[in-house]
Amino acid sequence: MSYDLAIIGSGPGGYVCAVRAAQLGLKVAVVEKDGTLGGTCLNVGCIPSKALLHASEMFQKAGHDFATFGIKVGTPELDLPAMMAHKSSVVESNTSGVEYLFKKNKIDWIKGHGTVAGPGKVAVTGADGESQTVEAKAIVIATGSESTPLPGVTVDEKRVVSSTGALALDSVPKRLIVVGAGVIGLELGSVWRRLGSEVTVVEYLDRVLPGLDGEVAKQSQRIFTKQGIAFKLARKVTSVDDSGDTLKVTIEPAAGGDSETLESDIVLVSIGRRPFTEGLGLEEAGVTMDERGRVAIDDHFQTNVPGIYALGDVVRGPMLAHKAEDEGVAVAEIVAGQAGHVNYGVIPNVVYTHPEIASVGKTEEELKDTGVEYRAGKFPFSANARARAMLEKDGFVKVLADAKTDKVLGVHIIGPFAGELIAEAAVLMEFAGAAEDLARTCHAHPTLSEAVKEAALAAWFKPIHI
Repeated sequence: MSYDLAIIGSGPGGYVCAVRAAQLGLKVAVVEKDGTLGGTCLNVGCIPSKALLHASEMFQKAGHDFATFGIKVGTPELDLPAMMAHKSSVVESNTSGVEYLFKKNKIDWIKGHGTVAGPGKVAVTGADGESQTVEAKAIVIATGSESTPLPGVTVDEKRVVSSTGALALDSVPKRLIVVGAGVIGLELGSVWRRLGSEVTVVEYLDRVLPGLDGEVAKQSQRIFTKQGIAFKLARKVTSVDDSGDTLKVTIEPAAGGDSETLESDIVLVSIGRRPFTEGLGLEEAGVTMDERGRVAIDDHFQTNVPGIYALGDVVRGPMLAHKAEDEGVAVAEIVAGQAGHVNYGVIPNVVYTHPEIASVGKTEEELKDTGVEYRAGKFPFSANARARAMLEKDGFVKVLADAKTDKVLGVHIIGPFAGELIAEAAVLMEFAGAAEDLARTCHAHPTLSEAVKEAALAAWFKPIHI
């Protein structure tokens, strides 16, 4: 079997690369070992977690907010099997949708484990042990990432779980300890807290959501604490004893000191993700890896071996599905002889807690560290008419603009539908827009997006409604 392009991995980066390449007239094959397409994101990551986040948020609102809106429903009753069935239905709809895109674009799905077998060759071993060789003018490594293990702690996906196990619990744990206060830990911790768990988050650093704007992180921790999530920051987990009916989790200060033991029914290990490169034959093929175990690429996504490309979580940059998708489009265009490009300065990041958290561009800390003079404009959702009507008054929008040119350098939002609102900022920044441009753009009233406009007004001159 001979192709123009063979892609190992069918996650967001791999399948989008395949579709774009096929649209450009290339003959494409995708090698995928799992029984469904879509990779971690569609099967055990982004999509199922958002289904549970939304469902648990509706459950929370029914129990706490409906009465204020004049809706009497009584005390809501949780039907966890039905909620999980909804999650599974959403996953099936999305994965079958990718399979439809493959058929529509005449992309061959070659089922099995792919290994680079040399220049222009991918060896594929099927579930039955049978092997075949796929030949291609170009090969793309798009195998994504896996949960980073916690040294000394064994994940069994029953009582000590990764994100995969946390998405498939068959009952609500009375107590849940989350190891790691990053995006995954806070999202899944939020799900189970809303459904009734006592949630404690243990984080090695002295803050939550490392990498995000510091002011946003502090505000988010205050809000999550009000929601009932307990935090133990600057702590590390040294062991998990699973010999008894309950798990005994030993933690101690990150800087050293006396330890303490916490009891829990479930422990979620969510300390990050690492590139999945095992068993791909990269070392044998001579592909260079970087100091963090990622596939080393040049500015055109090509490895040191001609004809072999890589993208997504296995290469440098944020581990985000939409970043991988943009890279997939760029790689397909490059292989097809065009000029594919990704603007890494405008990659939005979203945390799907409640309220949502979203950002794009530079944080205040990054601007200070590099000595950039800037103006910061803020506007709280408590002063936004639509947010008040929705009982969504927590949070704010912050716009950071260059003090000399007024060019917007970063936008940070914590509040309702932040993940949707951030798109406006990304479009503005893609075209090198200024705070004044955003401030002078007419926004519909009453909308949440007016908070973005008001923050831009604050960064450029003065806000109107505060």
